[in-house]
Amino acid sequence: MTMESAPVPGAGQATAVQAHTVHPPRRSDGPAREVPGRRRAGRCAPAAQLLCADALALAVTFALVVPAGRPWAVIAAQAVAQVLLHAYRGLYRLGLSPSVLSELPALLGLALLQWYVTMEVVAAWAPSHGTGWAVLAYGAVAQTLLCAAGRAAVHRLRHRAALRNPLSTLIVGHGPTARQVAAALYDHPEYGLRPVGRVAASDAPEEEPAARPDGVPLPVLTTPQEVGRAVVQNSVRHAVFTAPPEATPGGAALFAQLTGHGCRVWLVTGSPAVATRSAVSRPDHLWGFAAHPLQDGTHRPVGHALKRATDAVLAGVGLVLVAPLMAACALAVRVSDGPGVVFRQERVGRHGRPFVLLKFRTLRPADATESATRWNVASDGRMSRVGRLLRRTSLDELPQLWNVLRGDMSLVGPRPERPFFVSQFSRTHPGYQARHRMPVGITGLAQVNGLRGDTSIEERARFDNHYIETWSLWQDACVLARTAGSFFRLGGS
Repeated sequence: MTMESAPVPGAGQATAVQAHTVHPPRRSDGPAREVPGRRRAGRCAPAAQLLCADALALAVTFALVVPAGRPWAVIAAQAVAQVLLHAYRGLYRLGLSPSVLSELPALLGLALLQWYVTMEVVAAWAPSHGTGWAVLAYGAVAQTLLCAAGRAAVHRLRHRAALRNPLSTLIVGHGPTARQVAAALYDHPEYGLRPVGRVAASDAPEEEPAARPDGVPLPVLTTPQEVGRAVVQNSVRHAVFTAPPEATPGGAALFAQLTGHGCRVWLVTGSPAVATRSAVSRPDHLWGFAAHPLQDGTHRPVGHALKRATDAVLAGVGLVLVAPLMAACALAVRVSDGPGVVFRQERVGRHGRPFVLLKFRTLRPADATESATRWNVASDGRMSRVGRLLRRTSLDELPQLWNVLRGDMSLVGPRPERPFFVSQFSRTHPGYQARHRMPVGITGLAQVNGLRGDTSIEERARFDNHYIETWSLWQDACVLARTAGSFFRLGGS
């Protein structure tokens, strides 16, 4: 769906307040502003460091233990097996209190399994390169010790980084546990979590507020709007629930809002209760409090990595294949409507991050305000015949393949909207904000079901959230096939 101008039907006078999910944080105190790309790199860095430490340990083990002449295919297979086994066991998941000693049994057990399977496979397929039990024992022990040493160094680096640059954190809950958790985070900065606010229900009983080290009470947030502003303005990256979301008033909606902003969510309690959304089997703690990571159904790192790789490949191939068509469209726009072939517009992407969407210009808006705050221009008399043709055939969307290649968008996902309308729709349509849990797309499940142009926003949000909750690569393929089948039905908006 393309939207460059025209008022929203029935929307009335919209406020000029922009979506709270879009603005970059503005803060005069505390850590420097976090850049989205740097944020993603920071999240991936510890896991990548652990992966490198494990790979280095395996390489040194082969150099010390394995006889010369072993086929490189076997070495590569063993390296892949190590990564898969460690990932399956959760050794690349980031906890609050990482400990090499707690990881040691898993490292040794997986190393023994890995070396035993490799020994049996080599003995069956290449007897001349077979090894005995002594090599298996030496290899497993050496790999375990080297992995432990490398991981200890990584954990030490994470500890120092946490002390230097703690991440802003919200405490969700009330009562003694919430105050004690906040105090523990203030007193022990090595966890890397710095409380910047407490979320409580508006009807929660009055209580003594938690205080920061400087004596200033911790701000209390009672509405979703306040939470959204605090998340953006303070670059909040973690949220700590002191009771399960299901047992917290409005907890389910708050959990969806926080995960939609890309926050890591924890359940930290004084009891051994197990989080129903937790995907980690190994227990964790925060200064003696039981700690469990909470994840929604969209937390599928491997699947999303495959989705991103597929998007990049298909977008790259698509750009090459449609280059002549895009050149023809650009020439037609230039001849018909003058200079300024590509139209750029700010849209809201995953976790509320803004990006610049590219399209072929089909109408030159009067000014920036019209471009940002008007809805649909399907019947605008200023549009030329070339512009109408491009919009009806959706050919004006082709430059978005570059957005996909850049990583701003996906081929399939909820359609991105402008900040002005994200702010409106998030207030008036339940579930609209939850659409930002996944990368936005060129096409989506709502679009292939005819929800384009001046159609129900509530129904679009319903389809988009259904897509997110049931997402699979096969579903993406089906949406792309349906999009291709309707591409030339002249149904653009």
